[in-house]
Amino acid sequence: MPILRLAYVALFLIALIAVFVLWSEVGGQDRLDLMPWYAKLLLGGGAAFAAAKATAAAVSGQRAWNSRTRGWTALLLALLLACGLATCYCHMYLETDEDGQDGTDNSALLAPAHSPRPVAAAHFEQQIWLEMSVAAVKRGEAAK
Repeated sequence: MPILRLAYVALFLIALIAVFVLWSEVGGQDRLDLMPWYAKLLLGGGAAFAAAKATAAAVSGQRAWNSRTRGWTALLLALLLACGLATCYCHMYLETDEDGQDGTDNSALLAPAHSPRPVAAAHFEQQIWLEMSVAAVKRGEAAK
């Protein structure tokens, strides 16, 4: 019996990792970062606990798919749905701290990072300097 408990603890820890990896991949890590820690703890930990209890109920019963297994699986699905709804809430109502300063804005109204203006302006300044140098040389030659 103690080895079975150890297996359930290992299953819980693996399920905890799986829940948070799935949540960050599906919902987006930036939205998960905005969520309060206690919401992530309750929803993620509850989903992992429900997965472990559903497995324990399946092992302990005569049949694998019994009423206790169905109950824990229903709770697991409800918690995963709550994870999705919490992510949607964070996406809609919580703001980021960066205010778009990380360079991931995809708006067509923003100027490109490498605008042709500075290159053209530098080229124009070089052309004016070259023309002024040529004019100065011609004046110096004309004075001789």
